[in-house]
Parts: sequence; C-alpha cells; structure tokens
Amino acid sequence: MDSEGQDNHLKAYGVTYWTLEKQLKVKWLLNYKGGSFLLPDSEELQRECQIRGVTFEVISNSKAGEILEMIASPSQNMEAVVLEKAPKIAVYSPKGLQPWDDAVTMVLTYAEIPYETIYDEEVLNDALLLYDWLHLHHEDFTGQYGKFYRAYRSASWYIREKKEAEELATILGYSKVSEEKLAVAKKIREYVIGGGFMFAMCSATDSFDIALSADGVDICEPMFDGDGSDAGYQNKIDYSKTFAFKDFLLETSPNVYEFSSIDMTRKRRISKTTDYFTLMEFSAKWDPIPSMLCQNHTALVKGFMGQTTSFTREEIKSNVLVMGENKTNGEAKYIHGIKGKGFFTFYGGHDPEDYTHKVGDPKTELDLHPTSPGYRLILNNVLFPAAKKKKQKT
Repeated sequence: MDSEGQDNHLKAYGVTYWTLEKQLKVKWLLNYKGGSFLLPDSEELQRECQIRGVTFEVISNSKAGEILEMIASPSQNMEAVVLEKAPKIAVYSPKGLQPWDDAVTMVLTYAEIPYETIYDEEVLNDALLLYDWLHLHHEDFTGQYGKFYRAYRSASWYIREKKEAEELATILGYSKVSEEKLAVAKKIREYVIGGGFMFAMCSATDSFDIALSADGVDICEPMFDGDGSDAGYQNKIDYSKTFAFKDFLLETSPNVYEFSSIDMTRKRRISKTTDYFTLMEFSAKWDPIPSMLCQNHTALVKGFMGQTTSFTREEIKSNVLVMGENKTNGEAKYIHGIKGKGFFTFYGGHDPEDYTHKVGDPKTELDLHPTSPGYRLILNNVLFPAAKKKKQKT
C-alpha cells in the first residue's frame, strides 16, 4: 500500500472488506509499506485482486513470519492489527436526488464496499443499533437548510427540499424541522456513546455539534422556521453538550453561507497550489487507533474546500485529537475523539479530489483517482470498526 507498489489503493480496501465478509481474518500492518494488508492466500482472492486491479504480492509463511517479527520489534514504529469482522455500514442521507454528491458513498461504491442508506425515520426508530459504522451525509442538523437561503431560495431543489423536510418533520410528530433534526442528532449521540463509530464530513461536522449545543434554544430566523429566534441566543449555547467544539460564535445572519466561527473557509489565506495538510505520526504500538486512521502512502495530502472546509484550532476541545492540520493557516482538517464507549471522526471539506465542489457540479470519477490519499482517509475509518479492540495506553 505504499506509493510505488500499489496501482489501486482504494479498491484494496474493498478486497480487504471482501475477505472479512468471507469470515477470514486480516492483519493490517500499520506503517509497513503504507499500511499494507496481510491476507490469507487463495486462488479466489488472487483472482478477485486481478479483477479489481489491485496490486498484490504472494509471500511464503516464513516470509510473513519475518515481516511480523520485524514489525513486533520495539525499535519499529509499526504494529500488526487483526481485523476480524466486516463492519455493517450505514450512510445517513435523504432518499431523493441531491444537487451535490457525497464523497463517502462514491468511494464505498468504487471500492465495492456494501452500505445501506438510512434517514431520520430509521434513526428515530433505533435502526442505528443494527450498524457498526455511520456516515453523516452533507447535512444541516440546525434546521437552517444548509444556510443556502441567500443564493438558492428561488431554486427548485431548495424549495423542494424545504417542503419535504417540513412534511417529514410533521409526519414524525415535530412542529419544526430544527426540533426534528435535534432529535435525530441526540439519537446519533446515544449511538456513539453506546459504542458506535460516527464519521462526518463537511457541514455535518459543525452543524451536528451546533444542534446539540443549542438544545432548547431557537437559533433559526423566520425564513427557516416561521418565527423569530430567541433573544441573545449566543449566550444560551451549551458547549458541554458538543462532541468536538467549544467557545464558537454562531453566524447570526441568514444571508451568510456559514454556520459559525468553527469553520475556517472564510478565514483562509492560502492558494489552491499550496493548499496541503499534514497527517500526524502516532505510535503504532501505543496509539493504534489514530495510527490506523492515518495510514497512507504520503504524509502530505491535498487540501479541498467545502461548506465546512476545516476547523479553527482554538475551538477544538482539548480531549479531541488533531490527526491532520495545515499549520500555515492554523487549522485542523481531520480530527478524532472518544465519546462514551464509541468514537467519532470529523473530516473537513466536501470532496478530496474536487477542490471547490459546488452545487450542481458533476461528480468525481474515482477511476481517475484510484490512489487518492484524501479518499484513503475515509476508507481507513470504514475498516476501523473491524479491528480487534485493544486498550489504548495514552
């Protein structure tokens, strides 16, 4: 899985997932040749790799033993993590056609990793209990319809989505979309606390935390929910209820395409050609979880924009781990934390191979980006729940 040895990094994760589905165990060799996978050899597996265009090497049992012995050496920042079971994956996404694509569903489809789509009704009816891993689609949990009001309030898709969201909230027994979305966010919080793994990108990251922090507070203006917001609502925000963020200031204008000061999009001073973020290096033996989530064939990953592009460092809680950062801008791109018995990862930006993906833009063709380091980070998170649990030491 290093840069020279692999023709299709993304489909390699699909082959690994396919092997786990066969109820076979896999060893993930952290920091060995870009985070390679050691799989039990068979003609069927070799054929599957060839069909999918995945580069592989057949080695003897003695060679595998030598590699594992070398990895186990205290002098090597490597570890062999056992993957035991193919995780059951859910993507939180509305059923209808959206005017934008979702990087996670695209890469899962490309890697041939199966997933199921769920939305508010399923979440509120405790369907999350059936899944090991949940991705939050490009979503607004605050009930402000993505803050698209100024630019798209006359667009047919915006009018349709607002109407459908209001109808769904009514069917589910809520008088406002913001109240219904808060209930969904709280169910997701329960899922994570109970041991689930949540992965979110773009606006699902900060809008999720904002919704939780504004529990019982009306932060929506009349064009969103039909009545005025609470007076002085900024002072009523409860940061203790969030997963990752603290001390943020909400964007009060409905005409500004921004939720809060968490996002760095408007504060960035960097060009596309110099926009990269660096992955942190962790001890594979002592901190296998962040090491797994950062496995890649490069430590320097191309930046990419989104409604929520990246996170203000000063507004990230001290118990949340920054795994990817752009020091030039003082921003975090990729963060991870523990909540109760579960885990969450927030990844800023919309599409790792489309720098400024806009509403209505064509979707990215991953056949053109089979070795994408930015997309690899998503797939690291997909496989993480398969790992045999090992107590973290730091």
